[in-house]
Amino acid sequence: QVQYVESGGGLVQPGGSLRLSCAASRTIFSIFAWGWYRQAPGKQRELVAAITRGGNTNYADSVKGRFTISRDNAKNTMYLQMNSLKPEDTALYYCNENPPTTAYWGRGTQVVVSS
Repeated sequence: QVQYVESGGGLVQPGGSLRLSCAASRTIFSIFAWGWYRQAPGKQRELVAAITRGGNTNYADSVKGRFTISRDNAKNTMYLQMNSLKPEDTALYYCNENPPTTAYWGRGTQVVVSS
């Protein structure tokens, strides 16, 4: 069993930046792949970025070139650096393994991009 706690969300103007953090309750070294997901109002949850144990990354086309995923195994933490934010990035952001484990969904962290 593991718990993930997301933080770092907030209100930001278009073009701004945020850095999200995801802290795991136990060592993440054994986890093969992690992901950041988001769910906007009225939409399904989607995977926006993923990273493997070896550091390979993948991004949704909508965030490619703007978002950067990273992980710090020593701190059991994963990050999502979000730059050039757009109103359509507004959503509740979650972290989980990739593919996700239903029982491990946390509360998420809210990101609102608005002027």
